[in-house]
Amino acid sequence: MTTYVLRRLLWVLPSLFVVFTLTFILVHATPGSPWDESDKPLPAAVKENLARQYHLDDPLPKQYIDYLANVLRGDFGPSYRSVERSVSEIIAATLPVSAQLGLASMLFAIVVGVPLGALAAVKHNTWIDYVSSLITVTGIATPPFVRVSLLIVFFSLVLGWLPTGGWEGIFDSRAIIPILAIGLGPAAILARYTRSSLLEVHGQDFIRTARAKGLTETAVVIRHAMKNALIPVVTVAGVTLANVITASFFVERIYSVPGIGRQFVDSVSGRDYPLLLGIVLVFALLISLVNLLVDLSYGFLDPRIRYR
Repeated sequence: MTTYVLRRLLWVLPSLFVVFTLTFILVHATPGSPWDESDKPLPAAVKENLARQYHLDDPLPKQYIDYLANVLRGDFGPSYRSVERSVSEIIAATLPVSAQLGLASMLFAIVVGVPLGALAAVKHNTWIDYVSSLITVTGIATPPFVRVSLLIVFFSLVLGWLPTGGWEGIFDSRAIIPILAIGLGPAAILARYTRSSLLEVHGQDFIRTARAKGLTETAVVIRHAMKNALIPVVTVAGVTLANVITASFFVERIYSVPGIGRQFVDSVSGRDYPLLLGIVLVFALLISLVNLLVDLSYGFLDPRIRYR
């Protein structure tokens, strides 16, 4: 297994290189400059001085090589918009907020989605199954910015139970709406795959053998069926990390959460190239590591799987 892990970790480096290259090309292919959308229009001479200061007047190949060299040293450069802070400082300050929000949202998705899908599979073709399917379809079909808007209207404006925005930590009441808004989508996806996978496992021979031994239906589902049905669910759980990240872009911006997703949206709208590149690389690294952990979890769920 050690060789397998090391090989997978080494593959992360070329993956990050490809992500960096594509992102660099795309952001510099966008028309305009980082100072075109300033609150006050800047004179052309000032824009030229800023471009010279940040080396944006250099040829693109030189900009690419210089920035890649800085990234390899761990230096993501200065932010064009937040001149008092570097990109590394912005990421260090905002990533923990998004990490707390993302982990809490995934925990909510797992705690709600997996039991809901299992219940729908056990109660197949009953009203419980139909209600569960309605919930999952609604959760998958509703975009995150719609979910957070509806939750704000319902819980904040109609009921008056929760604030309309802000962030005071994961254990504050302000965290409830963004957690629900981000987690409902992955919860619906997990519920759908859990139901499908569990229904497929229910028809296999070892389940009939467990029932023939006199085990209760609860014991059959928990001890035998669920463990075998969780492999595709775990795969989907790793993929849904991308859903959590993209959902955080909209939710953090709308709900005024000072996380890295909000910084990503601001960097795109403000053409803050270094901040945008830095955040994309961080997200790519997180997704690569999560995919590795998902692959390693297969061996614990199914002893027949071996890594060589």
